[in-house]
Amino acid sequence: MGKWTDGTGRLTVASRELPLEVAASYRARRRGLLGRDGIDGTAGALLIVRTNSVHTFGMRFAIDVAYLDRSFTVLSVVTMRPGRLGMVRPRGRHVLEAAAGAMAGWGLRPGVRVRVETDSGLTAGRDRAG
Repeated sequence: MGKWTDGTGRLTVASRELPLEVAASYRARRRGLLGRDGIDGTAGALLIVRTNSVHTFGMRFAIDVAYLDRSFTVLSVVTMRPGRLGMVRPRGRHVLEAAAGAMAGWGLRPGVRVRVETDSGLTAGRDRAG
């Protein structure tokens, strides 16, 4: 697998493809969705790589959070209101964040394996046939 970089890409859940923003640098991971009023057309979701916990202190809106293991299989999905500290998921390696309620509509639940393709050429998760 290549090196993660900040940027954009696509998230595939089942057969649904969604725009994705990737936060890989320390600064981008720390910032996450802070200071935003929501997730609009620029990104369906935010992937924060190399983390197993998030918080919503300073957030202006509720979010869905999906914890992913190293193979991009969903470990758990929770909805977090602003001002909360998420539990650490020891097997978690990455976190997906989206507007509250979005993940249920995508069919994202524990056990589902997602695919990530970045515009920089990095691919992770489900195999091409999956």
